[in-house]
Amino acid sequence: MTPEEKREAVIEVRGLVTRFGDHVVHDGLDLDVYRGEVLGVVGGSGTGKSVLLRTICGLNRPAAGTIRVFGTDILAASSAERRSLENRWGVMFQDGALFSSLTVRENVEAPMRERLDLSPELMRRLAELKVALVGLPSHANDKYPAELSGGMRKRAGLARALALDPEIVFLDEPTAGLDPIGATAFDELIRSLQRALGLTVFLVTHDLDTLHATCDRIAVLAEKKVLVTGTMADMLKVEHPWVREYFHGPRARAAQPTA
Repeated sequence: MTPEEKREAVIEVRGLVTRFGDHVVHDGLDLDVYRGEVLGVVGGSGTGKSVLLRTICGLNRPAAGTIRVFGTDILAASSAERRSLENRWGVMFQDGALFSSLTVRENVEAPMRERLDLSPELMRRLAELKVALVGLPSHANDKYPAELSGGMRKRAGLARALALDPEIVFLDEPTAGLDPIGATAFDELIRSLQRALGLTVFLVTHDLDTLHATCDRIAVLAEKKVLVTGTMADMLKVEHPWVREYFHGPRARAAQPTA
């Protein structure tokens, strides 16, 4: 039995086909995500990294294939089953995707209002706890998204993704638009939260530093499928032209671990 076979796959994608009109994005894509790992998903422009994330989350319906989360086929699940599953994952989109008319606290409370039967005071306390958990100061609770820096908006978006104490967190380009110091701090936050909370993290990124700092495994999207999965060390041995250029190219050098 291989190490992969011993691990529990909390997300199983088989034969996935996604298309928009005549444009096929994925054609027969297979992927497993194991409990407790940080999986980094990379690929060139147009390979459908974010589309894959949105499809697994149920925001885009595929043309064919199956997607199982915690053993449940989400495409065949009842409304009640879907609702139960959605309570077990959180999603952070690029730049946080916060509601501009709500404060940070109210943004974090939003999933609780929709999904849970809690008193306003308990929701307030829980929201403030999540805000503190992602490293934001207490005064950020009453700020609106427009009053926050890019890094703070991302942290607020992460706090909202954690609102329901999920087991899986989906992160779409979490460090995009951040300066190197801010990106490094966010990488460290992701990793520390993953370890402390036992999260499974599905992370779409193009940032090699993020891959090095946070990811246990990497999945490369190319040719409308998952071309290869493995550790960073595995990626460095792959001879496929795009994979080799990505992991050995000029921008890769700065991200290589030092001896």
